[in-house]
Amino acid sequence: MMGVSSSLWDWTLAAYGKPGVPEATLALQDEHGLNTSFLLWAVWANPDREILANGVQTTVLWDETVLWPLRNVRRSLKTSRRPFADAAREGLREDVKAAELRAEKVLMETLESLAGPTGSPDPAGSLTRAAMAWSGQASADALTRLAEALA
Repeated sequence: MMGVSSSLWDWTLAAYGKPGVPEATLALQDEHGLNTSFLLWAVWANPDREILANGVQTTVLWDETVLWPLRNVRRSLKTSRRPFADAAREGLREDVKAAELRAEKVLMETLESLAGPTGSPDPAGSLTRAAMAWSGQASADALTRLAEALA
């Protein structure tokens, strides 16, 4: 479960492939404003409060300057934009989607470098602490769904 045997990115790809994880992370992102990469890092690293707070600052900065602008462009390219050809628009959308994924990987590599020694696995506790450090406004049920999907 922990990052001891794999990089955060590799662990995240494996975790995201588990049933229920994509839906649970996207619900926490879309309904509660949490960052998916940050949450998964918190589970992987189980960081202490100081490192968690540093992770919040790092993630918010990257969200505001890189991820949200890319995500907004990708989403705006989802619908037809006359007079632009749909094939060209879709091709550009795929390019932006690849850039967004690369930006998420850069964020996770940065978070991994902040982690230091990882604690014992505690998905439920890690997610609760991460949500509190982020905003304190996440549904306990939504956090439990993600913790159970990751187990």
